[in-house]
Amino acid sequence: MTQQDRQRIAAGLAGGLSYAEIARRLDRPTSTISREVGRNGGPGGYQPQHAQRVTAQRARRGTPTPPRAAGLPGGTTGEEIIELAVRTGLPRMTARVHVDLLLSEDGRRTAAELTRRLRVSPASVSVAVNYLVQQGYVRRERDPQRRRDVYVIDDEAWYHSVVISARQTLEAAQAATAAAESSGPDSPVGQRLARAGAFLARVSLDEMESADRWRALLA
Repeated sequence: MTQQDRQRIAAGLAGGLSYAEIARRLDRPTSTISREVGRNGGPGGYQPQHAQRVTAQRARRGTPTPPRAAGLPGGTTGEEIIELAVRTGLPRMTARVHVDLLLSEDGRRTAAELTRRLRVSPASVSVAVNYLVQQGYVRRERDPQRRRDVYVIDDEAWYHSVVISARQTLEAAQAATAAAESSGPDSPVGQRLARAGAFLARVSLDEMESADRWRALLA
C-alpha cells in the first residue's frame, strides 16, 4: 500500500466513509482496509504518515519486498507502465495484474500465479482480472485437467479492448440522443445533448471502423 493510498484512507475516514466504500475506491478488499486502520490507530486515530513509517520499519525487519516488474528494451520498466496506466484511470491493482500478464513469456498466468508473484490476496486478483476480462484486455480459459482458470493476453486483446470501449461510447451517445429528444430538440438542453450524442456516435463508429481496418496488423 502506498503513501497515496493511506492518504486516501485517511480522507475517507474523515469524510465518514465505510471501510467497504474506501476499499471500493482503492480497488482493494475491505479486509485490507479494516486491517490497515485497525493496526494503525483505529478510525479515530489513523494517521497516514505514521502508518507509512511503521510499515517501512516492518519491511526493514525482514518482510520481503514485492518483486520488481521486468525491464523492457530502452530502459522502460514495468513500474513506469503501471504508473502510466494509473494516470489514465486504471486502478493500481488492475494495472499491476495487466502489466504482469503483458511481461509474461507466453502471456498466460493462473490466479494463483498472479497472487504469488504480486504478493496480494486472491480477492484483489479476482477483482482485477474480472475487470480486465470485461474490458477485453484479457480472456479467460479453462484448464480442464487441473480445474482452474487461466488468464491470457495476446495480440487480439488490443482489438477487443478497443471495440468494447467504442461500443460503450456508442451507448453513451445513444443515451444522450434519447435524453435530447426527451428534453425537446429545440430547447438549449436538448440541443446540447444532441450535439454531444452526434459527436460521440461519430467518434465511436470511426474507432470501430479503424480497429477493423487495421486488425490485420495484429496477425
